[in-house]
Amino acid sequence: MEKQYEEYAYVLDFLQHGKPGFRPSGRASYRAGALIQCVGEEYFTLLEALVKEGLLLKPADRVYVGKDSREEVTYIIGRIGYDELTAAGKAELASTVSKIVQNREAWFVTFFNTARAITPRMHALELIPGIGKKYMWQVINERERKPFQSYDDIMKRTELPSPVKLITKRVMEELEGESKYRLFTRFH
Repeated sequence: MEKQYEEYAYVLDFLQHGKPGFRPSGRASYRAGALIQCVGEEYFTLLEALVKEGLLLKPADRVYVGKDSREEVTYIIGRIGYDELTAAGKAELASTVSKIVQNREAWFVTFFNTARAITPRMHALELIPGIGKKYMWQVINERERKPFQSYDDIMKRTELPSPVKLITKRVMEELEGESKYRLFTRFH
């Protein structure tokens, strides 16, 4: 499979003085330079990146982290796990994920229109918090009549509460490592 990279990410935390670490001697040290913790726009990959000198970034800023020349980021340090996020990064994550889910409405609506069974007893839709058998069948029956066009269309035709909130909750579960299956995130 071709390796997939994030093109854009949203800043969760800006660490102007780098990140505290520890030397083998046990004394605190800081990784030189400002860095950001961010979440990718496409695969919700959690990343740390070195910021170009003199730049100040704030939470929710959208930055280019792709392969081409980058304006804000010097270098991608690498992927990180949820537990490696700062307290501020963790606090910012759910609202940022929600914003990404809102911005990528067409992609997620397509997911509702095309989701399939994962195992004989479990459907991908059931992995979304709040969707049990009842809502799953409402979604499947409605999409067979006519594909969904928007989040509002899903809510009107299935009585499902806010798809944005439910998908955000699912992405958070995946990022926090609480799920065996991954619908929306990549394993880091």
